[in-house]
Amino acid sequence: MHDGFVHHRRGMALRNTTRLDTLRLLRECAAGMMDWPVDGLRIWVRSGRGADFSGTCYPKEGRIYVNISPTLQFPYRMITNVAPGKSKGRTWRRPGWVLELADPYQLVVFVFLHECYHWLIHRAGRNERQKEALCDRFAARHLVDQCNCPMYDEHDAPLSREAWDVKDLDAFVARAKRFTQRCAV
Repeated sequence: MHDGFVHHRRGMALRNTTRLDTLRLLRECAAGMMDWPVDGLRIWVRSGRGADFSGTCYPKEGRIYVNISPTLQFPYRMITNVAPGKSKGRTWRRPGWVLELADPYQLVVFVFLHECYHWLIHRAGRNERQKEALCDRFAARHLVDQCNCPMYDEHDAPLSREAWDVKDLDAFVARAKRFTQRCAV
């Protein structure tokens, strides 16, 4: 029975109801998770009606939803949470740094990778609360390194990766890899 999903050889599946090319989406999403387990992961890419984009992860079920507005113009300047937080007295502030995305595929990949990091946090048995900056850094790292997307600070000055890649993201969720390897044996 056809379930509407296109399956990747690594065990994840994608259903696309947008005008974007499904196979390209599947390839680009899988490339972003090259070193991580994706077995059993199911992704829905849909047209959004309200916000420019959104994503949701249901880690226990291995489901990720990516919604993208069909009316967006590219290049798209996405405000991220990658900047290190700064405290001033009892309050914290995190400036919005901008990642420039060339096309809608890069936006889908960013949202997908952001939600995948939530999934990895869950699989690693970590506390899942308040991890948005880590998830944004995980997604931004791939787009900066592999797709040459530029990152800018709040004054539109170009940023080096060292300015925002401030935590070992792989080590934080390393148990997600070990858990998968144990289960496969």
